[in-house]
Amino acid sequence: MHKLRRHALLSALSAITVATLVATGCSHDSSSTADKARAAAAETPKAAAAEEQLAVVSAPTDEATPAAVADGNAVDQGKAKKSTLKVASYDRKTGRAVIAAPPARDTEPTPDPSASKPAATGPGAGSDAESGEESDAESGAAAEQGPDAERDSGSGSGSGSRSDSGSADEGSGAERGSAPGSAPASTPAAGSRPVAVGDVIASAPAPGAPDGLLAKVTDIVGTTQDGSGTTVQTEPAELNSVLGESKADGTVPVDPSTMDVDPLVQGVKVSWAKTGDLTFGPQGAKLPLGSLRIDVGAAVETAPGAPASAAASVHGFVQLAPEVAFSYDGSGAGTGAAPGGAFLGLTGDWASKWSLKGRAAGTTDGKPVRVPFAELHADPVIQVGPVPIVVNLDLVCYFQVDADGRVTVDVEQDLKGDFRVGGNFTWAKGWTGVSESDMTGEPLKATVTATGKVKAALGAEATIGLYGTVGVTADLAPYLRAEADATAEGSANGTGSAKGAWALYGGVDLTGTLNIQLSIFGTPIFQKKIPLGALQKEWLLTKGEAATA
Repeated sequence: MHKLRRHALLSALSAITVATLVATGCSHDSSSTADKARAAAAETPKAAAAEEQLAVVSAPTDEATPAAVADGNAVDQGKAKKSTLKVASYDRKTGRAVIAAPPARDTEPTPDPSASKPAATGPGAGSDAESGEESDAESGAAAEQGPDAERDSGSGSGSGSRSDSGSADEGSGAERGSAPGSAPASTPAAGSRPVAVGDVIASAPAPGAPDGLLAKVTDIVGTTQDGSGTTVQTEPAELNSVLGESKADGTVPVDPSTMDVDPLVQGVKVSWAKTGDLTFGPQGAKLPLGSLRIDVGAAVETAPGAPASAAASVHGFVQLAPEVAFSYDGSGAGTGAAPGGAFLGLTGDWASKWSLKGRAAGTTDGKPVRVPFAELHADPVIQVGPVPIVVNLDLVCYFQVDADGRVTVDVEQDLKGDFRVGGNFTWAKGWTGVSESDMTGEPLKATVTATGKVKAALGAEATIGLYGTVGVTADLAPYLRAEADATAEGSANGTGSAKGAWALYGGVDLTGTLNIQLSIFGTPIFQKKIPLGALQKEWLLTKGEAATA
């Protein structure tokens, strides 16, 4: 009796202590602040969602980039989540894709707790009390874990409905043909549920989709013969369907080592330097980290009738460190409307050092002669939050000559600066072009003879798009322009004089267009290409004049 009374007294004191803690200590913890934050978010859910800022970074290169899936039936449509699903194959002509889940993880059978417990031997053994305490603890843990624990453990109602965790309930063990009461043979990985109609998939380059894939599931065709994937019918999707009301802004450098280079003329050499890992092509090339350099030396067509000593040629290099600029403002995009703002462009540092010699023939039918000498291509993947966005970048390096064929030049220029080109969207103005460049140069050599003019450029034409669509085309052409004017006078007694003046200018031309495919952001579609807006800057490098008797 004394023991029972003592046990009852201790139980009562414990209950009073717990009640006191609940009434006092717990009221001062951070839960009240969290409750207020949740309440504020509930009052303005759209504002809270729109404030989410996603990081813009390079996708990891040492492992496969995971796909992202936006649940078409979720309340927060347009908010994609990282997924273990992958695009196993894709047919661009038909829009049909095979979506595969990772192999299921085997699980050990759950041991029967009663098998390891000794049976009760009689009064006072304590087995009932211990069993009761363990049952209470297990019940409490299950209550704390909630229904998510049920889904994670593979159990469910067997209704086949999709769970919040992104996995699909496969039904009870009896429905799958297993023995009643036995544990499931495998458990689906988190985020590996089969896709459904309305889902939007964003994937890095995959078989059949070298430019990546951004597509909406329109129909479930069925399971593949080997059961490893689900065949679905898709249609092109837009970025606001996976980025929703979030915001993102950043620039990502393009790894020069990932660029494919195709030399188009003899004498082209390529070298590059990657941050933290120097790799050089031509011996002696000096590059800042993260830059690409293309050296060229090629003959240029000589003007008709020019002597052999006036042979024309171009020598030099172009060095650039390109970066992809991406921004997105999803204000209002969650309701199916276009985002509040967007930008896609190319930016970076530029350096070139080159020379033009000889008497060049620089026009054909009134147009300058352009000679491409290298083509470059890269498909960098940038990670915007959980969403992999595949950027398609093409560069064509060229030299261009516009001359009248009378003037002979020997000029050399050292040019440095930066550039920024792209398309910018705002609700007030729609899509507008961005053309910016800040470059300066100095002459290293300048000799101009005879009368005439010549303009020569060593530039690059860049095309940037997303998921295989062309978005922005820009032509950046730093140039040299020389002009000379000479006059001569004579008389019958054999005396005469000659005088001349010449000038050398440096400059940059920046032109380009925005293309209709920029509607991939979910913005209104425009019906024609929009010029970026021509940018031309020119500065005097040097000038001179001479007179002789």
